[in-house]
Amino acid sequence: MIDEATTLKIREQLDAAPVVLFMKGTPDFPQCGFSAQTAGALRALKADYRHVNIFEEPELREALKAYSNWPTYPQLYVKGELVGGADITLQMFKSGELKQLIDEAGTQSAA
Repeated sequence: MIDEATTLKIREQLDAAPVVLFMKGTPDFPQCGFSAQTAGALRALKADYRHVNIFEEPELREALKAYSNWPTYPQLYVKGELVGGADITLQMFKSGELKQLIDEAGTQSAA
């Protein structure tokens, strides 16, 4: 069960950017291979996204699993909706679906 304050904090994180990656570590210093691969896929697409290091947000770590009904990290969200974890994200990256989703979200950086 997630308390209301934690649910609000999760919603605030998701509302802060069209693409949000909840991960272990940061894109520059990931602390697990799956987080590194997911951040790498987003980097390859030149996606402009916000990341949340779940190690720095301990109250979110377990609550987000209940919120999303997804047991592992990383968790990628686009427009507030869970896309999935590393396996789904990487499969979508390889098929081109992730690029389309990122493009539709309007978050591809100009760089």
